[in-house]
Amino acid sequence: MITLKNVTLRRSAKVLLEHASVTINPGEKVGLVGRNGAGKSSLFALFTGLLHEDAGEYYIPAQWRMGQVAQDMPETSQSATEFVIEGDTILCAARAEVQAAEAGEDGDRMANAYMALHDAGEHDAPSRAQALILGLGFKTTELERPVNSFSGGWRMRLQLARALMCPSDLLLLDEPTNHLDLDALVWLEAWLKRYEGTMLVISHDREFLDAVTNVTLHIDGGKLMRYGGNYSKFEDMRAEQMELQQNTYAKQQEKIAHLQKFIARFKAKASKAKQAQSRVKALDRMEKIAPLLAEAEFSFEFKEPANLPNPMLSLSGVSFGYPAPEDAAPGTDPTIIVRNVSRSVLAGQRIGILGANGQGKSTLVKTVARDLAPIGGEVTEGKGLNIGYFAQQELDVLRPLDTPLEHMIRLVKDLTAQSKLAGQATREQDLRSFLGTFNFSGDMVKQAVGSMSGGEKARLVLCMIVWQRPNLLLLDEPTNHLDLATREALGMAINEFEGTVMLVSHDRALLRSVCDEFWMVSHGGVAPFDGDLDDYQRYLLEEAKRAREAVRQEQVQANKALAAAKAAPIAKPLPAASAEKRKWEKEIARLDAHMQALSTEGSQLESQISANPTAQEIASLGKRLKAINEELQSLEDQWLSATAALEAALAPGSTR
Repeated sequence: MITLKNVTLRRSAKVLLEHASVTINPGEKVGLVGRNGAGKSSLFALFTGLLHEDAGEYYIPAQWRMGQVAQDMPETSQSATEFVIEGDTILCAARAEVQAAEAGEDGDRMANAYMALHDAGEHDAPSRAQALILGLGFKTTELERPVNSFSGGWRMRLQLARALMCPSDLLLLDEPTNHLDLDALVWLEAWLKRYEGTMLVISHDREFLDAVTNVTLHIDGGKLMRYGGNYSKFEDMRAEQMELQQNTYAKQQEKIAHLQKFIARFKAKASKAKQAQSRVKALDRMEKIAPLLAEAEFSFEFKEPANLPNPMLSLSGVSFGYPAPEDAAPGTDPTIIVRNVSRSVLAGQRIGILGANGQGKSTLVKTVARDLAPIGGEVTEGKGLNIGYFAQQELDVLRPLDTPLEHMIRLVKDLTAQSKLAGQATREQDLRSFLGTFNFSGDMVKQAVGSMSGGEKARLVLCMIVWQRPNLLLLDEPTNHLDLATREALGMAINEFEGTVMLVSHDRALLRSVCDEFWMVSHGGVAPFDGDLDDYQRYLLEEAKRAREAVRQEQVQANKALAAAKAAPIAKPLPAASAEKRKWEKEIARLDAHMQALSTEGSQLESQISANPTAQEIASLGKRLKAINEELQSLEDQWLSATAALEAALAPGSTR
């Protein structure tokens, strides 16, 4: 077990933990929660040995193997499969030992090395690694792609797969869901539920924590408190504790009054019925989330839109995708991802956009946001449409070298040129004051955005969106860098927003609380999804199962085709150049016989190794088995070359 007894932990002058005591038992799945900067990642650093306690006692079993996600961006030309395989530190150590034993020609050492290599799972390492890679959303065509050919987010997925590949007694996961789509997130949950070791996870996704944890550790004000149960259970117990605090109660009552006012105002209007119902759902959850709202770094609300065109926009036969690259050959067609979409977006709708990775969710949002032009069809915007767009990668809309104040000044200039200011105050001091409401105060307004954290960048994007007074919110993964408290503040702000919302998110709590309907992007089209998020999760798991089965069947068919090709009779050659053809027939027959003999010998050696021979015998058998596998690989390459030569000789008109 892991124990902390009166531990004090500091980072520079800041005290993160003071006299903290807790016990984590073997096999427990622990969610580590607390506001940004509370010390969650520093506690992980204590577990990994990067930090040491300043006072008190800390113990973790020395024999425990630890798995964790490396935070650096991998720069390697290794294939994705080989990169993930190397996450298996036990296997890598066994491989290194085999090489060292062979170099030293020590029989006993070689025997032990070969047995350790077998026990480490050398025979099925590629299939284990590829199952992880595919589960995290990669395509089968990407399994052998170089790691450095992927974008940053996909490389971090490979780092996660590498951590899962490592046999471990303790698994540390720091924000593992940040770069995942909902389909990969559902797969990861299923994998972690089967994990048998002890796990600690930092996450701001409440449903993910509920699914994979049974203990919650909360860091607050230097104190570390253990709660039995998942995140929702912790939230209930914490709410009970904080009900006693008058300040929290006052904040809660203020929010409740605001929501009740909206419900009373609009519940009788048919056009606002769905929005009012969303506020009812938010009100139901208010009592539970009041403690989080009290902890939030800031709270905000979207201003009432200047107008609400209806429909907001109409899509008629629209195809979404990407134009041909500028350096492409003349006549190169654009890449179409979603075709022939005809739908309308109405005032007040709250649409969650679902779809597996790569189906086109972000492409759809970028086209509606005017970042991409439609490949075909017509997009008709309502008069006065004002879009507030949160891009999945904040730097898509932020300039790393500019400051928050410069971003706001440029926004004013752009909207002035478009005559879309709607009467906002635009003096520099007004902009500074507005930035202050989003916790950009003092020197922060002149800090380069590129040096800011992901959460600060997300906060700036929200600030710019709110200032524009949009009537259509396009939100593509807005919660990636937000802590739980700020996520709840965002959810409440969206629920109080009187315009239209289109949301792509893997945060199921946000989707459930905000969206009244779902669109499914799949198989090149867009259609309503008739079901809830639980139905969608079941759909994703079934789709993943079908995909795995399809890959397995492809492999089976490929093996059958290879076997059939080897067994197929050679067509009778034409009289001309028959000597050339007979040469290749003879060579193929020789290779077939040799491979069959080696395969038989290899099977016999594996049986002998499994029969508990002596150490000297294991060394000899292991060495011979390795040589057989290497020779088989060489013979298979020769067989393919000979078969190609024979096919060329048999081709009509061949003069060989």
